[in-house]
Amino acid sequence: MDKKRLDQFKKKLQQKQSDLLRAVSRNEQDGRSADEDATQDIADKAINSYTKEFLFHQSNSERSLLQMVDEALLRIREGSYGLCLTCGTEVNSKRLEAVPWTRHCIECQEKIEQGVLS
Repeated sequence: MDKKRLDQFKKKLQQKQSDLLRAVSRNEQDGRSADEDATQDIADKAINSYTKEFLFHQSNSERSLLQMVDEALLRIREGSYGLCLTCGTEVNSKRLEAVPWTRHCIECQEKIEQGVLS
């Protein structure tokens, strides 16, 4: 992959990383705020509990995605970005455009989802 294209992906990934860090931080703050609310009755407690659980789940998803973005940035630094971690072939550029943090080519990703590869 040429340097110009690699720089474009790097900028995309850095922007996504920044967005995810803000979102995780915001969700953590919102979760703490939900704890501070003085709940009066059982309905308020249920809503409060649901809100905390929702924020926790959302934060976990964002952290997982953040880890994949961090790993993609590391692969850029190491010079292995754009190569499938399973088979080593070059990942299709359209796939990288759609999911710049992807680790696998479409064929290997399909096999992973089918349970053929782990």
